[in-house]
Amino acid sequence: MPRGKHVLGQNRGNHIFGTAKVGDRGQIVIPKEARRFFGISPGDTLLILGDEERGIVITKPEVLSSIAEEILGKKDGENGNLSDV
Repeated sequence: MPRGKHVLGQNRGNHIFGTAKVGDRGQIVIPKEARRFFGISPGDTLLILGDEERGIVITKPEVLSSIAEEILGKKDGENGNLSDV
């Protein structure tokens, strides 16, 4: 179980894992507990999304794929590959 702090007033699934500084080359280090909790390993590809008013989101591409499949009405057992849509 992760040790990230629970965000008060939010669902139990929300955590604060710490902060990250942007380095000279624009890189950040994702806190170890967050990497472990979300299964992020060296060499993984992450998807960066942005909204001018709400900020940025960093996620694994398969998370967005799962949400897109849900929106498009895909169910488990059906052809779950978005490239076939």
